[in-house]
Parts: sequence; structure tokens; C-alpha cells
Amino acid sequence: MAGVSSDFRAFPADPATAARLGGLGLDYRVLSPDDREALAAWSAAEHRGFHHPRPTPETLEREGALLQERRVQGVYDPALDDATPVATVASWPTGLSVPGGRSVDGWAVAGVTVAPTHRRRGIARAMMQAELANAVTAGAAVAMLTATEATLYGRYGYAPAARAATLEIDRRRVEWAGAEAPGRVRFVTDAAAFRRTAGQIVRRQVARTPGEIDRWPALVDRVLGLEDPDGETARATRVARYDDERGQAQGFVSYRITRDGMGAGVLEFDFLAAASDDAEAALWRFLLEQDFVSTVRARLRSVDEPLRWLLADQRAITTTVGDHLWLRILDPVAALEARRYEGPGSLVLELDDPLGHAAGRYALEVSARGVAEVQRLDGGADASSASRATTAPTRRSKPAHGLRLGVDALAAMYLGDARASLLARAGRVEETGPGSLAVADRLFATNRAPRLSIWF
Repeated sequence: MAGVSSDFRAFPADPATAARLGGLGLDYRVLSPDDREALAAWSAAEHRGFHHPRPTPETLEREGALLQERRVQGVYDPALDDATPVATVASWPTGLSVPGGRSVDGWAVAGVTVAPTHRRRGIARAMMQAELANAVTAGAAVAMLTATEATLYGRYGYAPAARAATLEIDRRRVEWAGAEAPGRVRFVTDAAAFRRTAGQIVRRQVARTPGEIDRWPALVDRVLGLEDPDGETARATRVARYDDERGQAQGFVSYRITRDGMGAGVLEFDFLAAASDDAEAALWRFLLEQDFVSTVRARLRSVDEPLRWLLADQRAITTTVGDHLWLRILDPVAALEARRYEGPGSLVLELDDPLGHAAGRYALEVSARGVAEVQRLDGGADASSASRATTAPTRRSKPAHGLRLGVDALAAMYLGDARASLLARAGRVEETGPGSLAVADRLFATNRAPRLSIWF
């Protein structure tokens, strides 16, 4: 994360947000990573906001260690309780994988809650706009989040950029039609010893999949059942790994099987990490050929999952798709230059951004190798990368093709999830020259659908 400021936790509270909330008698604070008591109260308020059970002391301790690595902010009502926030938000810099096996500097936003006693006062709007300001201050090219409600974040320039699929497979109709994997699947009997290898596999999967974000160590611990090894969830979890023909681990899956009485069980998983196609297929086969299981349910899978081509009966699979990763473009120059394209080609993008962060005209020039150079055509860029690009030469000073679109539409296109031509049919994109939509469809196309395999 070389492009993002390392002192992000030390930024002062956004003054505009502090003034706006102060006018409502509320106090907007950035919590110190060393204030364990305040972090515990913040975590308890977040659990309440998401309707989760009250956290145990052990949970608060684990979450406090994680929050020390993030920028944690709360809104307080001193007239009621000066220790427990009525609204919460946390954020941190992280890499976002983009097409071409590359990464862009991003700003992750999580834990956004407002107590039901304080709704309809503009608190969420103030916090979300402050997070965009924090991201710009940190030097992030994009901001991102996962949303529990789908109608809240479009007003801030976010758009769904990677969807997630839930697959439900009728185990009784499964007949494997894929090739035999050259390696083997075996159980992980010592999760602690496997932890380092699991982290390496996860990093490789993140790098090969657009839409994934960098993982934090505590997440791998949770997946492996190491977070609370004596807890009910961890004891119900099984972990299996795939080793290739050389004995090198290339993937693993964490799953559980639940049963109701004496009937066949339901196998569920939401975390399968594969660094190779062979590993992914082999782990799928292992899961689908479990005895005494009637249904396999997989969450947070890709919308172009290859599973249906691995089974003789595709109708054994029921698929439900929904939005998952929401993306917001902040620095179009840095964001567009970070990814690779199905080039060559040229576009002028006329971006509308009601909040002002990314508005402007940008010339995108892609070489035969899919490498982009971006020039801001109207000046006025604040971001350092955009300022650098203002005078950067391009092969064509006036590309013939162009689009007029909102910053949210660009976010939807950015990872390859939505085609420009589809957005145009919905009235979200307008071409400014004949054939521009076809050029945009080709340039932004990807050979792997974007996917985010976690919540954050």
C-alpha cells in the first residue's frame, strides 16, 4: 500500500463532519487505538447496530486487537451517554485486486451503524462523506464496502461492482463430469501448523481474482477455527486441503455439516480458497461426494462459477445472485491506470460526480499490451496522480470515442461486472461518439468475473 498514508489513524476528525454533527449536539470522535475501554464500548455498539447478540469479554478482546489496526470513529450523544457511541464506522487502507493480476490502493469502510434512537438526523450521511474525505486524504484511488442494505450507498457515488452467488446443489443428482485432479485432498488435522500455508494460498487467490481485498490475519484464524478453538462453531468446522502432484498445497476449504435428527445432513461453506483451477475443482468434488449429505450450500461464490461444467446434470444447481462489493471511484487516473485492459483502444470519459471527488474529463489510452495512460483534460485535479497525468502525453490528443457517465456507473464497469452497453440501455451511460459503447465493452471486459469472497 505504498500510495496510502501510513498514519491514517492519526488524521484528525473531518472538521466539516464534526461541525455538522456538533450542531445537532453530537460529538464526532476518532478513537485512540490504545483506548481499550472505548474500543470495547464501540464494538458493543456495533453489535447492537447489526442486531447481533451482546459480545462476550473474549469477543471484545479479539475485536479490540483488530480495531487497533483500523481507524475507528464514533458519534456520541453526551446528553445521554458519553461512553457508548450512537453511531459507528471503521475504515482502513487495503489493496483491491483489479484485472490483470494487479492491485489498486483502496479504502475499506465497515461497521457503519446508527442507533434506532438517532435515525433521520443525517448522521450516516455525515459519516459516509467523512469517510470519502478520509480516503482522499490517505491517497486511496477507490473506496469500497459490503452492504447489508442495498439502497443506502448509491447517494455517495458507490455502485455494485462484484456480485456474489449462493449455490445450492442437490447431492442426490450429482454425477462428476470433470477431469481427475492430479493431486489429492486430505484433512487438515493441525490447523495451527497449517495457518501460514493457508495465508499464502489466500494471498495467491486474492491476486488472481478481481474484486478481492487484502486479508487480515484474524480472518484466516477464524476460517481455520483458531479464533475460538473450543467454541461450538470451531468444533463443528472441518478443514480440507488440496495438494498438487508435487505435494504442494494449492487450496483449502472450511466447511460444516448440520443434521436434523437422523436425516441426511446439509453441508455448508463460505470459504474455499484456491490458487489453481485444479485445486478448486478437486475441492468441489470432495464436498459434493460426501456421504449422508442431501444438500451442499455454498455462499459468496463467483457468478461465473465453473461448477455447472463439472457436473453431468446442471439442473442439480440452484443459483441465487445478489450485490456484494460496492465500489466508489475517487481518483480516476490512478484507478484506471492500475488495471489492465483488452486493448488497444481510446476513450474520453466525461465523469459526473455530485460530491466533486472525481468529476471531470479524462482521456483513456490503452496500448496493445493493455496498459493504460490517463490524462485529465480539464485540469483542476487535486490528487497527485491526477496532477501528474495532466501533462502526460498520449498517442492521440483527441480520441474519437467517448462516454458520458456518472462516477457510480464507472465503478460498476471498473472490475468488469457491468458492460457499458448494458448501463446505456438503463440510461446510466451515454456515448458521445458512434461505436463508443462497443469500444468500452471490449476494453473493460475481463476473462474472470470479479468476486469478493468475504464480508468486511
